[in-house]
Amino acid sequence: QVQVVESGGGLVQPGGSLRLSCTASGSIFSLYAMAWYRQAPGKQRELVASINSGSSTSYADSVKGRFTISRDNAKKMVYLQMNSLKPEDTAVYYCKATFMNTYWGQGTQVTVSS
Repeated sequence: QVQVVESGGGLVQPGGSLRLSCTASGSIFSLYAMAWYRQAPGKQRELVASINSGSSTSYADSVKGRFTISRDNAKKMVYLQMNSLKPEDTAVYYCKATFMNTYWGQGTQVTVSS
């Protein structure tokens, strides 16, 4: 069983930055496709950014140019650098690892408010 754990959420003012971190257990982390999703109250969970085993990335249109996903296979970590945060970025952010099966973390709250 792969365990996925997120960290780094919190309260930030509009225009500020946060970096989310995610680690996934297992000896084949480098083969995992990793992704960040978010879910705001009353809304469906949506894909924010993804990075595959070859480090190719993709982003939702709403975060392009503001968010950056990256991975460090040696540390078994994936990161989401979030800049120029807006109130509409407020959500619970989830990390997902995929290899043969899909594994989700428990989520970390990000609140953008003055």
